[in-house]
Amino acid sequence: MRQLALGLAPSPDPAFDNFFPGRNVEAVSALHSLSTGGSTEHFIYLWGERGCGRSHLLQAAVAAASSRGTVAGYIAAGEPLPAEISGVHMLAVDDVEKLDAQTQLAFFHLYNALRERHGAVLAAGNVAPARLQLRADLLTRLGWGLVFQVHALSDEEKRAALKRHAGARAFDLRDEIVEYLLRHLKRDLPSLMTVLDALDRYSLETKRPITLPLLRELLQAEVDRDGYPPPGI
Repeated sequence: MRQLALGLAPSPDPAFDNFFPGRNVEAVSALHSLSTGGSTEHFIYLWGERGCGRSHLLQAAVAAASSRGTVAGYIAAGEPLPAEISGVHMLAVDDVEKLDAQTQLAFFHLYNALRERHGAVLAAGNVAPARLQLRADLLTRLGWGLVFQVHALSDEEKRAALKRHAGARAFDLRDEIVEYLLRHLKRDLPSLMTVLDALDRYSLETKRPITLPLLRELLQAEVDRDGYPPPGI
């Protein structure tokens, strides 16, 4: 067989369009409204277990705001906070439970500065604000706005999302393929959809229907070519 230059592309950048909301419709709606200028709310805190999608939603909100010309920034765990926020109107701080004492103080001052200029602050952590081990004044501010628990998708919701994604690409996704993806690959939805996209391209290139053997062949080809499992495995 000739070499197929398909490869598994990196997962797409986080956006509202590629987030399957499941039980998180209210949280997604609030973030979308804030980031697109349709809300008077300025502060939102998200919490939930790792892999639930809270980081995706923070980055999606920053991307949506930036696309409208708003100066917005996303701070991941371990990244330094900006010393000042001149020109910044939205700041999203992830994994706040990991902030050390100095960074907590910096975040507290940035929060106040953005509040004074009617900017927006988004934050996310692994537990509700009342359970965070942070300085009291910062905890108070994190609870001022809207607080949402972000629920991880159930397997049934993931199945529905994968089948919807396949339908949007005009191919039928067999149940056995869905079960294989959920059983053997990384279970976050962006990774699973990246594999589906590659499978669709591989099917078109080889002119073969999308089947479980074709999926296994694609994944093995990626391992053989790169020497390590592709993203999603």
